Amino acid sequence: MEKIVNWVKENKFEAILLLVIIIVASFLRLYKIADYMTYLGDEGRDVIVVRRLLVYFDPILIGPGTSIGNMYLGPLYYYLIAPSLWLARFSPVGPSVFVALIGVITVFLVWLIGKEWFGKTAGLIAAGLYAISPTVIIFSRSSWNPNVMPFFSLLSIYSVWKVYKSREASREVGCWFIVLGISYAFCLQSHYLGLLLLPTIGIFLLVKYLGLKKEKLQKPFIKNSLIGLIIFLFLMSPLVIFDARHGWRNIEAMKNFFSIRQETVSIKPWNAIPKIWPIFEKVNTRLLAGRNDFAGKTISFAFVVFLLWLLFNSKKLTINRKQSLALRAQPLAIILIWLGFALLGLGLYKKEIYDHYYGFFFPAPFILIGGIFQFMFEKKRIKLFLYFAIFCLVSVNLWNTPIRYPPNFQLQRSEDIAKFIEEKSTGERFNIATISERNNRDVYQYFLTLWGAQVVDTDPSAVKYTVTDQLFVVCEKPKEDCDPVHDPSAWITNFGWTKIVNQWEVSGVNIYKLGRAK
Repeated sequence: MEKIVNWVKENKFEAILLLVIIIVASFLRLYKIADYMTYLGDEGRDVIVVRRLLVYFDPILIGPGTSIGNMYLGPLYYYLIAPSLWLARFSPVGPSVFVALIGVITVFLVWLIGKEWFGKTAGLIAAGLYAISPTVIIFSRSSWNPNVMPFFSLLSIYSVWKVYKSREASREVGCWFIVLGISYAFCLQSHYLGLLLLPTIGIFLLVKYLGLKKEKLQKPFIKNSLIGLIIFLFLMSPLVIFDARHGWRNIEAMKNFFSIRQETVSIKPWNAIPKIWPIFEKVNTRLLAGRNDFAGKTISFAFVVFLLWLLFNSKKLTINRKQSLALRAQPLAIILIWLGFALLGLGLYKKEIYDHYYGFFFPAPFILIGGIFQFMFEKKRIKLFLYFAIFCLVSVNLWNTPIRYPPNFQLQRSEDIAKFIEEKSTGERFNIATISERNNRDVYQYFLTLWGAQVVDTDPSAVKYTVTDQLFVVCEKPKEDCDPVHDPSAWITNFGWTKIVNQWEVSGVNIYKLGRAK
């Protein structure tokens, strides 16, 4: 604490700016979070699973399923959000607030790393832009497993960096191997795109090992590496146990994904080359430029110009006395390797690339642009232009900030519909189904179960005990597209032959009560 107080006294202006950035980041993520948060099928499924863990102490060995292939993530995300769901008295808002706070901590970590790698200016600019980026904000205020990935991926990269820079004889390196094992396990169980961090991690650990020429230094390095690996494997073990019990389903799905499913991903690296620049532009547009296409293209071009200028002028470049160019070249290398493998990996993917796919390298472009501004600010003749560039970046990001737009009220709508169904069920047992293109019944079933309603899951192998006399169907499509009697949903077909008993419109969706047709 004394060190923090002394640092604040010695760096008052920097401390004030950092505090402002943290306050802004907190406001943009927590403002009316219950109204803005995403609450769809994935979020409903997650709180159902975590509530079962908290109420019935049902251990979780498997996490959410992926959108491609028959693959599942590990369960660490469920354990991570469990305390926040309990503290919020089982309100789904609790985990969303927790994820938002992780997002704020990520802002702080971006500042800390940017400052350590490039300087004060770099840290403040990187953290400031990360705090106000619309895409980052959107994925920082909802409880979803990919949303914690930026924090753990950045912590993984920083841990590798600390291992690389630390003296092997120090105790510090062992601690950072532990942090690496923990953070990478969380990262990989947030989304399998975390696999694209492996080349960066592997390269820097290998370079570090080869740099330890003396055997007495290599042995403790291997020992610490094994400690980190054991911790990583322990955290991954629940998924392995589940896989072993179910015929190695995950392993087989991964094998098929990379060997058979060539329509999804290419295994030929050169196929990614034509896609790298378009993806690079899209990344900068979505992350740095506030979703402004012109600004995104400009930033991409500026990145290339700067890196070429740095390459051809590295020998002539003079840097201030506090930090040499060689010291800055190393963190610049880790960012470029990090980004390079990310773009290459995404270039091999043949389908639509969504914004949350960037989660494993969200912080990288921000720290890179912070480092570039740090370099440029040391050229006094262009400072006015740099201030103008910062003003433009801040403006486009704030102009498109998510809180300018109306809330989605997804949580409130789901709760209202669930309350309506509970009332119409009149305390009797009932089944529930949904007709929707991007949602499922979990968002309603969670509240119904939480309130003690007599909702029952239909089971074809136990029809006598699980099929009731009433089925409520929530249709989120236009009314003319709603045909609950003939819909092929398993939750409807398992009910048997049906007829419409009643129907209502609640919160903009159609609700049908079906009974058995004789």
